[in-house]
Amino acid sequence: VIPLGNIDKDQADLVGGKMANLGEIKNNIGLKVPSGFVITVSAYQQFVDHNNISIEIARQMQLADLDDIENLYELQAHLHQLIVESEIPRELEDAISDAWQEMEAEAGSGATVAMRSSALGEDDVDASFAGQYKILLNISADSILQAYKEIVASLYSLTAINYRLNKGFRDEDIQMCVGCLAMVDAVSGGVVYTCHPFKSHDNSIHIQSAWGLPKSVVDGTVNSDLYVISRQPDLYMSHKEIHDKNKKFICNADEGVCRMDMPEDKRFISSLEEKTAFDLAKIAIKIESHYKTPQDIEWAFAQDGVDGLVILQCRPLKQHAPRPFHMENPVKNAALIVKKGIMASPGVSHGDVYIADKDVDLLRFPQGAVLVTRQALPKWAAVLTKASAVIVETGGFAGHLANVAREFGIPALFGVNEACTLFKPGQTVTVDADDLSVYSGKIDDLLKNRQPKIKPMKGTPVYNTLEQISGHITPLNLLDPDSPEFKPGSCLTLHDITRFVHEKSISEMFDFGKRYGFDEISSKQLYHEVPMQWWILNLDDGFNKKVVGKYVLLDDIVSIPMLALWEGIIAVPWEGPPPVDRKGMMSVMFQATANPALNIGMKSKYSERNYFMISKLYCNLSSRLGFHFTTLETHISERTPENYISFRFQGGAADHERRLKRVQFIGNFLAEYDFNITIKKDHLNARLKGFDQAFMQDRLKIIGYLIIHTRQLDMITSNPSMIARYYKKFRQDIESVLDIPAAGEA
Repeated sequence: VIPLGNIDKDQADLVGGKMANLGEIKNNIGLKVPSGFVITVSAYQQFVDHNNISIEIARQMQLADLDDIENLYELQAHLHQLIVESEIPRELEDAISDAWQEMEAEAGSGATVAMRSSALGEDDVDASFAGQYKILLNISADSILQAYKEIVASLYSLTAINYRLNKGFRDEDIQMCVGCLAMVDAVSGGVVYTCHPFKSHDNSIHIQSAWGLPKSVVDGTVNSDLYVISRQPDLYMSHKEIHDKNKKFICNADEGVCRMDMPEDKRFISSLEEKTAFDLAKIAIKIESHYKTPQDIEWAFAQDGVDGLVILQCRPLKQHAPRPFHMENPVKNAALIVKKGIMASPGVSHGDVYIADKDVDLLRFPQGAVLVTRQALPKWAAVLTKASAVIVETGGFAGHLANVAREFGIPALFGVNEACTLFKPGQTVTVDADDLSVYSGKIDDLLKNRQPKIKPMKGTPVYNTLEQISGHITPLNLLDPDSPEFKPGSCLTLHDITRFVHEKSISEMFDFGKRYGFDEISSKQLYHEVPMQWWILNLDDGFNKKVVGKYVLLDDIVSIPMLALWEGIIAVPWEGPPPVDRKGMMSVMFQATANPALNIGMKSKYSERNYFMISKLYCNLSSRLGFHFTTLETHISERTPENYISFRFQGGAADHERRLKRVQFIGNFLAEYDFNITIKKDHLNARLKGFDQAFMQDRLKIIGYLIIHTRQLDMITSNPSMIARYYKKFRQDIESVLDIPAAGEA
């Protein structure tokens, strides 16, 4: 534990970048910062080692599905409990107590502290970690140890894990230091940028300010005041915006903070006097001159006026170039929904509106949607890698969410009053953040000029490692199973090995009976009037008699789940591909010729087969119909607890957006019939378990029906009326032909 008076910028590896910078400002620039101390990385290591929790953290991180937000929530809860229930070593506890007494001697008896994360890697120019870790304000001596553990646990919050994954940080590279700073009971506070975040030619000082603690500015919970101070020839106020600041954060009398309503007579009053704004600009220029790079600085103006301006944090500010080309009056005959707000992150994009209000909305957020919400809270950063754009009712470009949006290259428009009322869920919009405009529909004239998406992982330790090893993993050299070179010695990559094993295992499975003279257990082709080839492999008792020869009749099959599935497959003849519009057909044609993932990439007699592996109570189906793949595994018997259906669907010939809409269509349909659904990209997983035999047989009929009738639906998924038509048809077929009641009527 080190006093802030003994710290400078060269100790970032010991106290983290945030506290190293604050010590530098205090000790080498000579500016006012709070009294305090830092609990260092050595303390963190001692805490982790004392409780022997590093192995358990690593184990849970490795077991977790890091692409699944719901799974990340569970991981966050497990690791949070593990850390906060751990014991702080007595030596560390005594060191914190001693440091507190020294801080209190300087700050005054009864002082409380703001406890700020200062993790290794935090506050870097390319990885700010803005708002990703916990900050606890107005903490007393009685609560400091528990608060320390809470901040350490925030290393594994949903937003922090997601941020690190997408930024390419290894978990072992991130360790938590904590700054304990005497609490500043602020009249006003906020953030100052020493240049414009988007315009490289603009070196004006941009100050955002609000009443009370600066938390309301960085959390984006109010529309803060803006003061722009030009440097040339002398400092002068070139622009000022005073907004309605209806809330403010203040310190509670005992501990913690609360948000209170502002009196009507102060809501529209400037939260910063002009003289104070100029003083702050001078301080910001002094810090920038010391670091020789633009700075992002958090500040507060003390309640009693004695301390005046206090610097709470500073980090390098990265300037992001706006779109180099912007059309004048670019949109003709398009409906402009709104033209207002603040550009928090530049760019243009489109997607379907998703209005988020509660934490549970993070779990449901779909890929490519436009996030619309009331406040620019840091927690929404968890879905920025999925979002195409962001629209928020409050907040400014200096908040945490705006910072992360710029790092990920997501267009963001803040301060759009009543956005959650203006936009409707599912509505397709185009967001032009540069022009502060949102249009109804997809505006191609705007979208053709959008910048390539930022790749935040490029150049990181994880990216560099993957780049080094990818040549041993992904290339496929074994293409022809009939070639004499198709042998173990020709496997040069992991892809070759899995390709070889897959081909040989399938070959063995289908040819075993023929090769060794056991014709009755070799694969059989189903002899039935169907337009596709179906092959059957009897694992045990799936046939009612010994079947010799190449073919098997449907009457010979007694597999309960296969027969139920087959009933759905043949129930209604497929009426052929849906009528497609020109764009849908062009999308399919383009993908079919340009996307190598659609080409099997290998010659194999098994790749074109649809095959069942069956016993009386079990069925496994692998099917490729056109460009999409289906796998199903199920077990059905009179023992209800053992019954399950696991169904997977993926692929297609259209572009990603259309494929995604098809799996969403299938997922929504199956969800109405009791399946649990998860969707990742264009992959659908549906699972059902624990129902009686008759119920499960009905659900297999539905899946059999969908396997046949969802072919080529990806070509029309951009047409809502066509989708509605097929949804209605499918339901009618299932209710009338398959005699399965509508969901909820069973």
